[in-house]
Amino acid sequence: MKRFIGFIKKEIYHIFRDRRSLFILFGMPIAQILLFGFAVTNEINNVKIAVFDKANDIESQKLIQNISASTYFEVDKMIYDQKEIESIFKQGKIKAVLVFESDFAKKLTKESIANIQIITDATEPNTAMTINNYIGAILQKYQAGYNKTIQMPYQIKAETKMLYNPELKSVFMFVPGVMTIILMLVSAMMTSISITREKEIGTMEILLVSPLKPFQVILGKVFPYIFLSIINAIVILVMGFFIFGMPMQGGFLLLGLESVLFIVSALALGILISTISETQQTAMMISLMGLLLPVILLSGFIFPIASMPKALQFFSNIIPATWYIIILKGIMLKGVGIAVLWKETLILFGMTLFFIVLSIKKYKIRLE
Repeated sequence: MKRFIGFIKKEIYHIFRDRRSLFILFGMPIAQILLFGFAVTNEINNVKIAVFDKANDIESQKLIQNISASTYFEVDKMIYDQKEIESIFKQGKIKAVLVFESDFAKKLTKESIANIQIITDATEPNTAMTINNYIGAILQKYQAGYNKTIQMPYQIKAETKMLYNPELKSVFMFVPGVMTIILMLVSAMMTSISITREKEIGTMEILLVSPLKPFQVILGKVFPYIFLSIINAIVILVMGFFIFGMPMQGGFLLLGLESVLFIVSALALGILISTISETQQTAMMISLMGLLLPVILLSGFIFPIASMPKALQFFSNIIPATWYIIILKGIMLKGVGIAVLWKETLILFGMTLFFIVLSIKKYKIRLE
Protein backbone atom coordinates (compact mmCIF):
# COMPACT_ATOMS: atom_id res chain seq x y z
CA MET A 1 0.00 0.00 0.00
CA LYS A 2 2.89 2.37 0.78
CA ARG A 3 4.30 1.70 -2.68
CA PHE A 4 0.95 2.47 -4.25
CA ILE A 5 0.60 5.75 -2.31
CA GLY A 6 4.17 6.65 -3.25
CA PHE A 7 3.37 6.01 -6.90
CA ILE A 8 0.33 8.34 -6.72
CA LYS A 9 2.49 11.06 -5.14
CA LYS A 10 5.02 10.64 -7.93
CA GLU A 11 2.27 11.15 -10.54
CA ILE A 12 1.01 14.29 -8.76
CA TYR A 13 4.54 15.76 -8.64
CA HIS A 14 5.06 14.95 -12.32
CA ILE A 15 1.80 16.73 -13.29
CA PHE A 16 2.76 19.90 -11.45
CA ARG A 17 6.23 19.92 -13.03
CA ASP A 18 4.72 19.89 -16.52
CA ARG A 19 3.69 23.47 -17.39
CA ARG A 20 1.83 22.35 -20.51
CA SER A 21 -0.34 20.01 -18.48
CA LEU A 22 -1.02 22.69 -15.91
CA PHE A 23 -2.11 25.11 -18.63
CA ILE A 24 -4.51 22.54 -20.08
CA LEU A 25 -5.84 21.67 -16.63
CA PHE A 26 -6.39 25.17 -15.25
CA GLY A 27 -5.97 27.71 -18.07
CA MET A 28 -8.39 26.12 -20.50
CA PRO A 29 -11.37 25.97 -18.08
CA ILE A 30 -11.10 29.66 -17.15
CA ALA A 31 -10.65 30.78 -20.78
CA GLN A 32 -13.57 28.70 -22.06
CA ILE A 33 -16.02 29.63 -19.33
CA LEU A 34 -15.36 33.33 -20.00
CA LEU A 35 -15.54 32.89 -23.78
CA PHE A 36 -18.73 30.83 -23.82
CA GLY A 37 -20.34 32.91 -21.12
CA PHE A 38 -19.90 36.28 -22.84
CA ALA A 39 -19.49 35.69 -26.58
CA VAL A 40 -21.49 32.71 -27.82
CA THR A 41 -25.11 32.95 -29.00
CA ASN A 42 -27.28 30.47 -30.89
CA GLU A 43 -30.71 29.90 -32.44
CA ILE A 44 -32.70 26.69 -32.29
CA ASN A 45 -36.21 25.40 -32.99
CA ASN A 46 -38.43 22.32 -33.29
CA VAL A 47 -39.56 21.29 -29.80
CA LYS A 48 -42.21 19.16 -28.10
CA ILE A 49 -45.00 21.04 -26.34
CA ALA A 50 -48.00 20.24 -24.14
CA VAL A 51 -51.49 21.80 -24.13
CA PHE A 52 -53.77 22.62 -21.20
CA ASP A 53 -57.09 23.33 -22.91
CA LYS A 54 -59.51 24.62 -20.26
CA ALA A 55 -62.06 25.55 -22.93
CA ASN A 56 -62.00 22.44 -25.12
CA ASP A 57 -64.19 24.15 -27.70
CA ILE A 58 -64.14 24.42 -31.49
CA GLU A 59 -61.84 27.45 -31.69
CA SER A 60 -59.28 26.08 -29.26
CA GLN A 61 -59.23 22.73 -31.08
CA LYS A 62 -58.74 24.45 -34.44
CA LEU A 63 -55.85 26.47 -33.07
CA ILE A 64 -54.25 23.36 -31.55
CA GLN A 65 -54.52 21.66 -34.95
CA ASN A 66 -52.84 24.63 -36.60
CA ILE A 67 -49.95 24.45 -34.13
CA SER A 68 -49.69 20.66 -34.53
CA ALA A 69 -49.57 21.05 -38.32
CA SER A 70 -46.51 23.25 -37.99
CA THR A 71 -43.17 21.58 -38.67
CA TYR A 72 -41.74 23.42 -35.68
CA PHE A 73 -43.93 21.90 -32.97
CA GLU A 74 -45.24 18.54 -31.87
CA VAL A 75 -48.08 18.41 -29.37
CA ASP A 76 -46.74 15.59 -27.24
CA LYS A 77 -49.11 15.72 -24.28
CA MET A 78 -52.53 17.02 -23.26
CA ILE A 79 -52.76 18.31 -19.68
CA TYR A 80 -55.93 18.25 -17.61
CA ASP A 81 -54.68 19.69 -14.31
CA GLN A 82 -52.69 22.83 -13.52
CA LYS A 83 -50.50 20.84 -11.13
CA GLU A 84 -49.14 18.73 -14.00
CA ILE A 85 -47.34 21.68 -15.60
CA GLU A 86 -44.47 21.92 -13.13
CA SER A 87 -43.89 18.17 -13.04
CA ILE A 88 -43.62 17.76 -16.83
CA PHE A 89 -41.19 20.67 -17.05
CA LYS A 90 -38.96 19.05 -14.43
CA GLN A 91 -38.87 15.86 -16.49
CA GLY A 92 -37.22 17.89 -19.26
CA LYS A 93 -39.04 16.40 -22.24
CA ILE A 94 -41.62 19.17 -22.75
CA LYS A 95 -40.25 22.62 -23.55
CA ALA A 96 -43.50 24.64 -23.58
CA VAL A 97 -47.10 24.48 -22.39
CA LEU A 98 -50.01 26.34 -24.01
CA VAL A 99 -52.81 27.22 -21.61
CA PHE A 100 -56.19 28.14 -23.16
CA GLU A 101 -58.51 30.08 -20.88
CA SER A 102 -62.05 28.88 -20.17
CA ASP A 103 -64.74 29.85 -22.72
CA PHE A 104 -62.06 30.63 -25.30
CA ALA A 105 -64.41 30.55 -28.32
CA LYS A 106 -67.16 32.47 -26.50
CA LYS A 107 -64.82 35.30 -25.51
CA LEU A 108 -63.31 35.39 -28.97
CA THR A 109 -66.66 35.75 -30.74
CA LYS A 110 -68.57 37.91 -28.23
CA GLU A 111 -65.79 40.00 -26.70
CA SER A 112 -63.44 39.82 -29.73
CA ILE A 113 -60.50 39.00 -27.49
CA ALA A 114 -59.28 35.75 -25.90
CA ASN A 115 -56.14 34.85 -23.96
CA ILE A 116 -53.53 32.14 -24.32
CA GLN A 117 -50.69 31.69 -21.88
CA ILE A 118 -47.38 30.41 -23.26
CA ILE A 119 -45.24 28.85 -20.52
CA THR A 120 -41.74 27.91 -21.66
CA ASP A 121 -38.73 26.15 -20.15
CA ALA A 122 -36.12 28.92 -20.25
CA THR A 123 -33.19 26.78 -19.17
CA GLU A 124 -32.42 27.02 -22.89
CA PRO A 125 -33.17 30.71 -23.50
CA ASN A 126 -32.81 30.63 -27.28
CA THR A 127 -35.27 27.76 -27.47
CA ALA A 128 -37.72 29.70 -25.30
CA MET A 129 -37.50 32.78 -27.51
CA THR A 130 -37.91 30.69 -30.65
CA ILE A 131 -41.01 29.01 -29.23
CA ASN A 132 -42.60 32.35 -28.36
CA ASN A 133 -41.79 33.86 -31.76
CA TYR A 134 -43.19 30.96 -33.78
CA ILE A 135 -46.31 30.53 -31.68
CA GLY A 136 -46.89 34.27 -31.98
CA ALA A 137 -46.58 33.99 -35.77
CA ILE A 138 -49.07 31.09 -35.86
CA LEU A 139 -51.55 33.07 -33.74
CA GLN A 140 -51.26 36.09 -36.06
CA LYS A 141 -51.80 33.91 -39.12
CA TYR A 142 -54.81 32.28 -37.48
CA GLN A 143 -56.29 35.69 -36.62
CA ALA A 144 -55.69 37.03 -40.12
CA GLY A 145 -57.59 34.14 -41.66
CA TYR A 146 -60.69 34.80 -39.55
CA ASN A 147 -60.55 38.59 -39.67
CA LYS A 148 -60.96 38.58 -43.46
CA THR A 149 -64.53 37.34 -43.20
CA ILE A 150 -65.85 39.42 -40.27
CA GLN A 151 -66.35 43.11 -39.62
CA MET A 152 -65.13 43.17 -36.00
CA PRO A 153 -61.62 41.70 -35.89
CA TYR A 154 -60.73 39.00 -33.41
CA GLN A 155 -57.68 39.33 -31.19
CA ILE A 156 -55.88 36.44 -29.53
CA LYS A 157 -53.69 37.83 -26.77
CA ALA A 158 -50.65 35.75 -25.82
CA GLU A 159 -49.17 36.01 -22.33
CA THR A 160 -45.66 34.57 -21.98
CA LYS A 161 -44.09 33.11 -18.88
CA MET A 162 -40.45 31.93 -18.68
CA LEU A 163 -39.67 29.27 -16.10
CA TYR A 164 -36.27 28.76 -14.41
CA ASN A 165 -34.62 31.60 -16.36
CA PRO A 166 -37.04 34.55 -16.61
CA GLU A 167 -34.31 36.97 -17.74
CA LEU A 168 -33.24 34.58 -20.53
CA LYS A 169 -29.56 34.63 -19.57
CA SER A 170 -27.62 32.49 -22.05
CA VAL A 171 -24.98 31.77 -19.41
CA PHE A 172 -27.49 29.51 -17.64
CA MET A 173 -27.15 27.21 -20.65
CA PHE A 174 -23.42 27.59 -21.25
CA VAL A 175 -22.10 27.00 -17.74
CA PRO A 176 -23.39 23.37 -17.59
CA GLY A 177 -22.21 22.80 -21.18
CA VAL A 178 -18.72 24.19 -20.62
CA MET A 179 -18.41 22.28 -17.37
CA THR A 180 -19.21 19.07 -19.27
CA ILE A 181 -16.65 19.83 -21.98
CA ILE A 182 -13.90 20.65 -19.50
CA LEU A 183 -14.46 17.55 -17.37
CA MET A 184 -14.60 15.34 -20.45
CA LEU A 185 -11.43 16.71 -22.03
CA VAL A 186 -9.39 17.01 -18.83
CA SER A 187 -10.32 13.53 -17.64
CA ALA A 188 -10.17 11.67 -20.95
CA MET A 189 -7.44 13.58 -22.81
CA MET A 190 -5.03 14.01 -19.91
CA THR A 191 -5.41 10.38 -18.84
CA SER A 192 -4.75 9.06 -22.34
CA ILE A 193 -1.72 11.35 -22.70
CA SER A 194 -0.34 10.33 -19.31
CA ILE A 195 -0.46 6.63 -20.17
CA THR A 196 0.80 6.99 -23.74
CA ARG A 197 3.69 9.11 -22.41
CA GLU A 198 4.90 6.09 -20.44
CA LYS A 199 4.45 3.86 -23.49
CA GLU A 200 6.17 6.33 -25.79
CA ILE A 201 9.33 6.68 -23.68
CA GLY A 202 9.38 2.98 -22.82
CA THR A 203 8.80 3.20 -19.07
CA MET A 204 5.41 1.44 -19.04
CA GLU A 205 7.14 -1.94 -19.20
CA ILE A 206 9.27 -0.97 -16.22
CA LEU A 207 6.16 -0.08 -14.24
CA LEU A 208 4.50 -3.36 -15.15
CA VAL A 209 7.43 -5.46 -13.89
CA SER A 210 7.41 -3.56 -10.59
CA PRO A 211 5.70 -5.02 -7.49
CA LEU A 212 2.56 -3.07 -8.44
CA LYS A 213 -0.06 -5.05 -10.29
CA PRO A 214 -1.14 -3.79 -13.76
CA PHE A 215 -4.52 -2.54 -12.53
CA GLN A 216 -2.74 -0.63 -9.74
CA VAL A 217 -0.49 1.03 -12.31
CA ILE A 218 -3.48 2.14 -14.37
CA LEU A 219 -5.39 3.22 -11.27
CA GLY A 220 -2.39 5.15 -10.03
CA LYS A 221 -2.10 6.95 -13.37
CA VAL A 222 -5.72 8.10 -13.40
CA PHE A 223 -6.28 8.64 -9.66
CA PRO A 224 -4.81 12.18 -9.51
CA TYR A 225 -7.03 13.34 -12.38
CA ILE A 226 -10.15 12.61 -10.35
CA PHE A 227 -9.13 15.26 -7.84
CA LEU A 228 -7.93 17.67 -10.53
CA SER A 229 -11.25 17.33 -12.37
CA ILE A 230 -13.16 17.96 -9.15
CA ILE A 231 -11.11 21.13 -8.63
CA ASN A 232 -11.97 22.22 -12.18
CA ALA A 233 -15.66 21.60 -11.52
CA ILE A 234 -15.51 23.68 -8.35
CA VAL A 235 -13.71 26.52 -10.18
CA ILE A 236 -16.34 26.57 -12.94
CA LEU A 237 -19.22 26.54 -10.45
CA VAL A 238 -17.68 29.32 -8.33
CA MET A 239 -17.11 31.47 -11.44
CA GLY A 240 -20.64 30.76 -12.61
CA PHE A 241 -22.13 31.75 -9.27
CA PHE A 242 -20.13 34.90 -8.56
CA ILE A 243 -19.42 36.22 -12.08
CA PHE A 244 -22.51 35.22 -14.04
CA GLY A 245 -25.09 34.76 -11.26
CA MET A 246 -25.69 31.08 -12.01
CA PRO A 247 -28.35 29.67 -9.64
CA MET A 248 -28.08 26.46 -7.65
CA GLN A 249 -31.59 25.19 -6.91
CA GLY A 250 -30.72 21.57 -6.13
CA GLY A 251 -28.46 19.76 -3.69
CA PHE A 252 -24.68 20.10 -3.77
CA LEU A 253 -24.22 16.50 -2.63
CA LEU A 254 -26.16 15.08 -5.58
CA LEU A 255 -24.34 17.41 -7.97
CA GLY A 256 -21.00 16.25 -6.59
CA LEU A 257 -21.85 12.55 -6.83
CA GLU A 258 -23.15 12.90 -10.39
CA SER A 259 -20.02 14.84 -11.37
CA VAL A 260 -17.73 12.16 -9.93
CA LEU A 261 -19.70 9.51 -11.86
CA PHE A 262 -19.23 11.47 -15.09
CA ILE A 263 -15.53 12.03 -14.35
CA VAL A 264 -15.00 8.29 -13.86
CA SER A 265 -16.71 7.57 -17.19
CA ALA A 266 -14.44 10.10 -18.92
CA LEU A 267 -11.37 8.57 -17.28
CA ALA A 268 -12.38 5.15 -18.58
CA LEU A 269 -12.69 6.67 -22.06
CA GLY A 270 -9.18 8.07 -21.66
CA ILE A 271 -7.84 4.60 -20.89
CA LEU A 272 -9.57 3.25 -24.00
CA ILE A 273 -7.98 5.97 -26.12
CA SER A 274 -4.56 5.09 -24.73
CA THR A 275 -4.96 1.46 -25.86
CA ILE A 276 -5.07 2.53 -29.52
CA SER A 277 -2.53 5.35 -29.24
CA GLU A 278 1.21 4.86 -29.31
CA THR A 279 2.16 8.54 -28.95
CA GLN A 280 0.94 11.52 -26.96
CA GLN A 281 0.18 13.42 -30.15
CA THR A 282 -2.08 10.64 -31.42
CA ALA A 283 -3.87 10.44 -28.09
CA MET A 284 -4.42 14.20 -28.04
CA MET A 285 -5.79 14.28 -31.59
CA ILE A 286 -8.18 11.39 -30.92
CA SER A 287 -9.36 13.05 -27.72
CA LEU A 288 -9.94 16.41 -29.36
CA MET A 289 -11.57 15.14 -32.54
CA GLY A 290 -13.34 12.13 -31.05
CA LEU A 291 -14.63 13.78 -27.89
CA LEU A 292 -14.67 17.55 -28.27
CA LEU A 293 -16.74 17.81 -31.46
CA PRO A 294 -19.37 15.21 -30.46
CA VAL A 295 -19.78 16.82 -27.05
CA ILE A 296 -20.32 20.28 -28.57
CA LEU A 297 -22.45 19.26 -31.55
CA LEU A 298 -24.42 16.21 -30.41
CA SER A 299 -24.88 16.48 -26.65
CA GLY A 300 -27.57 19.15 -26.73
CA PHE A 301 -25.16 21.72 -25.32
CA ILE A 302 -25.67 24.20 -28.19
CA PHE A 303 -28.03 22.54 -30.66
CA PRO A 304 -31.29 20.87 -29.57
CA ILE A 305 -31.27 17.12 -30.04
CA ALA A 306 -34.93 17.15 -31.14
CA SER A 307 -34.03 19.17 -34.24
CA MET A 308 -31.36 16.71 -35.37
CA PRO A 309 -31.89 13.87 -37.86
CA LYS A 310 -32.86 10.54 -36.31
CA ALA A 311 -29.43 9.04 -36.94
CA LEU A 312 -27.69 11.86 -35.08
CA GLN A 313 -30.23 11.62 -32.28
CA PHE A 314 -29.21 7.99 -31.84
CA PHE A 315 -25.53 8.92 -31.63
CA SER A 316 -26.29 11.70 -29.18
CA ASN A 317 -27.88 9.16 -26.84
CA ILE A 318 -24.67 7.13 -26.61
CA ILE A 319 -22.59 10.14 -25.60
CA PRO A 320 -22.22 10.35 -21.79
CA ALA A 321 -22.12 14.14 -21.95
CA THR A 322 -25.72 14.22 -23.22
CA TRP A 323 -27.04 12.71 -20.01
CA TYR A 324 -24.69 14.68 -17.77
CA ILE A 325 -25.90 17.99 -19.23
CA ILE A 326 -29.51 16.98 -18.54
CA ILE A 327 -28.52 16.12 -14.97
CA LEU A 328 -26.67 19.41 -14.46
CA LYS A 329 -29.56 21.53 -15.71
CA GLY A 330 -32.03 19.54 -13.68
CA ILE A 331 -30.10 20.01 -10.43
CA MET A 332 -28.82 23.55 -10.92
CA LEU A 333 -31.78 25.25 -12.61
CA LYS A 334 -34.85 23.17 -11.76
CA GLY A 335 -33.85 21.90 -8.33
CA VAL A 336 -34.91 18.31 -9.05
CA GLY A 337 -33.50 15.30 -7.22
CA ILE A 338 -32.71 11.69 -7.91
CA ALA A 339 -36.45 10.87 -8.02
CA VAL A 340 -36.61 12.72 -11.37
CA LEU A 341 -33.06 12.10 -12.62
CA TRP A 342 -32.85 8.39 -11.82
CA LYS A 343 -33.12 7.33 -15.47
CA GLU A 344 -30.31 9.63 -16.64
CA THR A 345 -28.17 8.58 -13.67
CA LEU A 346 -28.75 4.89 -14.38
CA ILE A 347 -27.83 5.34 -18.05
CA LEU A 348 -24.66 7.24 -17.14
CA PHE A 349 -23.75 4.58 -14.56
CA GLY A 350 -24.28 1.82 -17.14
CA MET A 351 -22.06 3.61 -19.65
CA THR A 352 -19.39 4.13 -17.00
CA LEU A 353 -19.45 0.46 -16.03
CA PHE A 354 -19.23 -0.57 -19.69
CA PHE A 355 -16.22 1.69 -20.34
CA ILE A 356 -14.45 0.45 -17.21
CA VAL A 357 -14.96 -3.23 -18.06
CA LEU A 358 -13.89 -2.68 -21.67
CA SER A 359 -10.84 -0.69 -20.56
CA ILE A 360 -9.72 -3.40 -18.14
CA LYS A 361 -10.20 -6.06 -20.81
CA LYS A 362 -8.23 -4.11 -23.39
CA TYR A 363 -5.37 -3.46 -21.01
CA LYS A 364 -5.21 -7.07 -19.91
CA ILE A 365 -4.68 -8.05 -23.52
CA ARG A 366 -2.20 -5.28 -24.21
CA LEU A 367 -0.18 -5.03 -21.03
CA GLU A 368 -0.10 -8.43 -19.32
